[in-house]
Amino acid sequence: MRFGYTIVYVSDVPASLAFFGRAFGVETRYLLDSSDYGELATGETVLAFAAHTVAAGLLPAGYVAADSSEKPLGMEVTLITDDVGAAYDRAMTAGAVSLHPPTLQPWGQTVAHLRCPDGLLVELCTPMAPPE
Repeated sequence: MRFGYTIVYVSDVPASLAFFGRAFGVETRYLLDSSDYGELATGETVLAFAAHTVAAGLLPAGYVAADSSEKPLGMEVTLITDDVGAAYDRAMTAGAVSLHPPTLQPWGQTVAHLRCPDGLLVELCTPMAPPE
C-alpha cells in the first residue's frame, strides 16, 4: 500500500488551485471540466481539491468543512522549502492568514503555520536533517 492523495473539500476548486499557484508557486496539474475537482503538481503524492457538492454525494452523513470552521481542522498539509520566510511572505501577500510566523524550532527546523482562504491548515518548514 502507498499514500496516494489528500483531497480537501472546498467551496471553489479553481480558487483553491489558483491560491496555491500564487502563494506557493505550485502549478495546477489537472482541473475537471466541471471545475468540481482539481489536482496540484505536488510530486508523487497528490494534493487535490473537490467541491463540497462532491463530498455531499460521497459522505451523506456530513463532515466538518474547513472553510466554515472557526478553527483549523486537526490536520495539516506540509510544504517543505529551504526559505520558509520567503514562502511565508509570499503566502501572506496571496491572502493566507498567519497562525504562527516562521520560527526556528529546538530540533533545527524553521516552521510556520498559516491558513488558506479555503480553510486548509498549511505548515511551511525547512527540510529535516537526516538522522545520524
